[in-house]
Amino acid sequence: MQTTAIRTVANSLPQNEVILLTLLISKRYIPYTELWKIFGFIRQMTFLPAKKHAFLPMPVIFLPKISDFIYHILTFYYLCIQILCFIMKIKEIVSALERFAPLPLQDGFDNAGLQIGLTDAEATGALLCLDVTEAVLDEAIALGYNLVIAHHPLLFKGYKSITGRDYVERCILKAIKNDIVVYAAHTNLDNAWGGVNFKMAEKLGLKNLRVLEPKENALLKLVTFVPVAQASEVRNALFSAGCGCIGNYDSCSYNVEGKGTFRAQEGTHPYCGTIGELHTESEVRLETILPAYRKAEVLQALLAVHPYEEPAFDFYPLQNTWQQAGAGVIGELSEPETELDFLKKVKKTFEVECLRHNKLMGREIQKVALCGGAGAFLMPLAIRQGADVFITGEIKYHEYFGHEGDILLAEIGHYESEQYTKEIFYTIIRELFPSLEVQQTKVNTNPIKYM
Repeated sequence: MQTTAIRTVANSLPQNEVILLTLLISKRYIPYTELWKIFGFIRQMTFLPAKKHAFLPMPVIFLPKISDFIYHILTFYYLCIQILCFIMKIKEIVSALERFAPLPLQDGFDNAGLQIGLTDAEATGALLCLDVTEAVLDEAIALGYNLVIAHHPLLFKGYKSITGRDYVERCILKAIKNDIVVYAAHTNLDNAWGGVNFKMAEKLGLKNLRVLEPKENALLKLVTFVPVAQASEVRNALFSAGCGCIGNYDSCSYNVEGKGTFRAQEGTHPYCGTIGELHTESEVRLETILPAYRKAEVLQALLAVHPYEEPAFDFYPLQNTWQQAGAGVIGELSEPETELDFLKKVKKTFEVECLRHNKLMGREIQKVALCGGAGAFLMPLAIRQGADVFITGEIKYHEYFGHEGDILLAEIGHYESEQYTKEIFYTIIRELFPSLEVQQTKVNTNPIKYM
């Protein structure tokens, strides 16, 4: 990372300034990991000191003549050292992952989230994998990384003792001994928009994507009553907290004006009206929708911005399906393909050594349903929605029977179907934490081998 940082800076600066920055990095005046933060802040900086070199530390004051550009960088770094020496903590990376795939989206049987370790630690690097194994942890140790992000949780059951009697216990011991944090995003990432199944669909070039089995009983309607003058402010605060998303639309609400009445009692501090007197206020009845798991933060946002001492509000559970989250994906190919051509493409795309399928019936393939991992439970739904093919990682023997005339079934392997999950992790981390070292594991953790 240090070499890359210096080389990138060198491409845009005169040679004497390259030498200067290199010396400052090597002497630890500027940690190389802070360079990008410095350059990011400097683009917006308007501060110029009254006397040149007045605020610089002594080792910099007596350096040879430097340009205003470099001087401004160094001055800003010195004056804002507490900000610029910001330490990237593991919990910030975890928060970013959970914004993309919130933990409440996971299925009831699952154990996604933090598995091992303390997230207050500074992140030295992140290793991305499908499964946590001893070999993966050894790779993280060799790289000097203290964060392993997996798709499959290492821990699914409780342990009364940890003695190293199986690979899970040995991984626990190794991670703790080497201060490695282990985190997993499993069915929450399966069910998230843009998650595992969307990545599979992307690899196959599908379009018009939608969730195959949207989540149910996962939405709430919020109704609140706000003075007309403050309605816009409250509405925007609720949208910022996660309300108002329906399909590809955001900021959705319904608003109708009416009259609200109340009488403030002794000891209250009414926003309007007089204590002891009945007051009538022109108000807006504001209705909007939200995911149920966001209820607490939405309520906090409402109470923070609402002008009334005691706002009136109601949360109603909804029977609506939530089209933005759920299991599986269904989409279409740009052009229909023969069964054999499509299966060959699937085999190549997912590097499948042995693709299992039911009898070929000569149908054209255009509408494709899929689910990474063990997704055979979605097969009836794929048939009802008119899919030509259903792709998943695991299908049991008896589940193949009786569907030749309904749909083409393609079983590509659990590992193979989910292998590109690592790319999702990589994109999230690289976009939000560009200075963090991050790699996909070189270990193939697939326990199934083919002859």
